[in-house]
Amino acid sequence: MLPSPTDQTHEVPPVRHWIGAQYVGGGVILPSVDPATGATIGSFHDVEAEQVGAAIVAAKNAFETSSWPDSPMLRSQVLSHLADRFEDRREELVTSLCRENGKLQAEALRETSYIGRALRMAAGLAIHPRGRVADVAPGVQSMAIRQPIGVVGVITPWNSPSYLSVRSIAPALAAGCTVVVKMPAQAAQTAAIVMDLLASVPELPAGVVNILIETGSVAARRLVEAPDVKAISYTGSTATGRNIAQAAASQLKRVGLELGGKTPHLIFPDADLDAAIPVVVKSCTVFAGQFCMTGSRVLVHESIADEVRTRLVAALGAVRPGPAADPASDMGPLIDQAAVRRVNRMVDEAVEGGARVLLRGGPGVEEPGSAGSFYRPTLLEVDDSAVPIVQQEIFGPVQVLQVFATEDEAVALANDTEFGLSASIWTRDVDRPVRLSRRLEAGLISVNSWANLTVEFEEGGWKASGTGRLGGLAGLDDFLEYKQITQDFAGGRR
Repeated sequence: MLPSPTDQTHEVPPVRHWIGAQYVGGGVILPSVDPATGATIGSFHDVEAEQVGAAIVAAKNAFETSSWPDSPMLRSQVLSHLADRFEDRREELVTSLCRENGKLQAEALRETSYIGRALRMAAGLAIHPRGRVADVAPGVQSMAIRQPIGVVGVITPWNSPSYLSVRSIAPALAAGCTVVVKMPAQAAQTAAIVMDLLASVPELPAGVVNILIETGSVAARRLVEAPDVKAISYTGSTATGRNIAQAAASQLKRVGLELGGKTPHLIFPDADLDAAIPVVVKSCTVFAGQFCMTGSRVLVHESIADEVRTRLVAALGAVRPGPAADPASDMGPLIDQAAVRRVNRMVDEAVEGGARVLLRGGPGVEEPGSAGSFYRPTLLEVDDSAVPIVQQEIFGPVQVLQVFATEDEAVALANDTEFGLSASIWTRDVDRPVRLSRRLEAGLISVNSWANLTVEFEEGGWKASGTGRLGGLAGLDDFLEYKQITQDFAGGRR
């Protein structure tokens, strides 16, 4: 049961940071705002440099003095217990995401459904470091072991703050690292629940996980620059990812990045349009398009282009934006009014540049006088992939349609951006998905589906969509160092 958007929580103390297993205040107190109504729903302490330094010290001390790095069974136990705690309080987490993050209930349920799986996957990996031993010569044994890299800085975006935090924290902990997590201000109330869950696991040593909340970049910059932070796991925009990689390069610091995307839907003549169109529409409207795998590009074969245009215009035009508390809402708000202005400006510039308007949405909802940050879906058509609306991540409910004639042209169009996070193929030909998946430059290919990711397998992007992988067996790689040990156990008696 979601709370009414008019519910207020002014009496609740401001959310503090979690440092060394203690709640720490300090810093200016700012409001948390419901993007669907503009109402204040709580407050939080914005981080200051002093708290960032204290969190790094706490994480370093925990790594150097506790048994955490050397106790795989302890790590597995803690991760398993955290999974239980998250699942016990999932409803509370869903409510927070709906109120603070603007997600519809189904979207918040989807986000939180991955958390327990990610933690349990990491719990299993914690006791399987995958080293190896071999006799490399008579009487000579070599082994490769993997050891935790040290303190890890996790920088989390606001669009899926609960899962995307856990997605980096879980493998880092499984590897034996300690972490300092920068949570965005737009998720301060959600971060408070995460801190409470961490505090509820007594086996977790103090300082292993530290959480900071900030509006700006004080914590993020310090984590990237601090010599005691040995690796960074960042999810967010490609522009910021490039800045992080450049800043970390001076220390040769390990950096894992999952960045932006421009997911194309490749729709072929034999596609089941009754199945495809609702998913293509949903790929644009889930969290109002504020998702790295938003299906922002629709590539359709010329023989079915007219039908797809007609269906998409009708379906997108019927989408009803509204708050999560209203069961009739089909799509929630953008995160704030600045995002509304940014998306609208991008659409205006595309139209001025020659994009054809198939459906023009824009700011606002049905209810007059709404203070929410809503934006109705928009569908444009272009002929040239070089235009900015095709090349730039929109992060809003806007789709761009292009027409292709051949399979080769479809692949060329799909690959004609700097991004390579995901792609969808719609066809009933059993061979085409296998053939095309090997040619598409993307880290996740969904066949007759969209964003069909599996936590138990590696996730990440190609090209400007990122480096490294989270999830799957490779999820620990960013947080481990290899060490080779060779011993002449025969003592020369060979």
